[in-house]
Amino acid sequence: MDAAALVARHGGALDRRRLLELGATDHDLRRSLRAGALDRPRRGWYSTWRFRDPRFRAMRVGGRLTGMSALTALGCWALGEHPLHVAVPRNAARLRSQWRRKVRWADARPGGVVVHWVAPAHDRGSSTGVVDLLDALELVCRAEPLEVAIAALDWARSSGRLDRFDAAVLAARLGSLGRIVDRADERCESLPESLARSRLRAAGMHVESQVRYSGTLERVDLVVEGAVAVEVDGDEHHRETFELDRARDLAITRAGLHGLRPSARHVFGAWPTVQAAVERALRERGILVRLDNSGVAALRRPATRRRSTRSPATTGLARRGAPPGS
Repeated sequence: MDAAALVARHGGALDRRRLLELGATDHDLRRSLRAGALDRPRRGWYSTWRFRDPRFRAMRVGGRLTGMSALTALGCWALGEHPLHVAVPRNAARLRSQWRRKVRWADARPGGVVVHWVAPAHDRGSSTGVVDLLDALELVCRAEPLEVAIAALDWARSSGRLDRFDAAVLAARLGSLGRIVDRADERCESLPESLARSRLRAAGMHVESQVRYSGTLERVDLVVEGAVAVEVDGDEHHRETFELDRARDLAITRAGLHGLRPSARHVFGAWPTVQAAVERALRERGILVRLDNSGVAALRRPATRRRSTRSPATTGLARRGAPPGS
């Protein structure tokens, strides 16, 4: 029997007992291990994930990916680097280093791992290595900077992974923080577009997303105060789109808008320059906006710094060893 194919069909990780129930033999497992088709993240578990796969490392620690680690594994837009966020059972013991299963997690700190003691129980039989989407999003909304949380929600809505019903469920789970969900935009098409929209709105400007212009089906990423069109270019400039982009800029100007085309790098690393350009363009058109740059600064912080002890997403968030109450 092809043990590796069997494991892959069941999510990527199976324990030995479940494999034997499905018809694999110890000989099949040893052969797959020798061939490199399977690896063992923890004692008794077999996986098709590679050693550096975040799911493999989370299982080695003793749980599943959660928060931004889970969303990134699903393809979410991510701003910067994040530590490995791992959800483990509330009664978890024998946690291990993400790199070496014979080294205890407590001895491996700092190790780039944040453990969340929130899972109700250990995986039994099989594992996908990732928590449910709503669990991951809830943690992100509670613990990550606000603009990161909004971008994650934008991705979830625009990719179709989070429909309106699930968005309402998430908002209810977040309680007083549920308003964050309302700030997501299913029309958003990229991370820099999401960040630009959030920052301009936080500064006090009225911003519309994916607005049609010139009576065509063409859309502009963001329109600020009905006058400034902001088109956010991708991380790289492609020669094959150069002429098309210039044609779009001309059409935007003919439509009566002031066109700005910052790059993703401008949004990521030089935002004050971008915002200043938008402000100047508005002033030149006689549009005065009462700006609130403290709102932009607030986007760099979590929506709340105080985590409820009863919150299912953050109870027992730990960076330093033992679970709560031990």
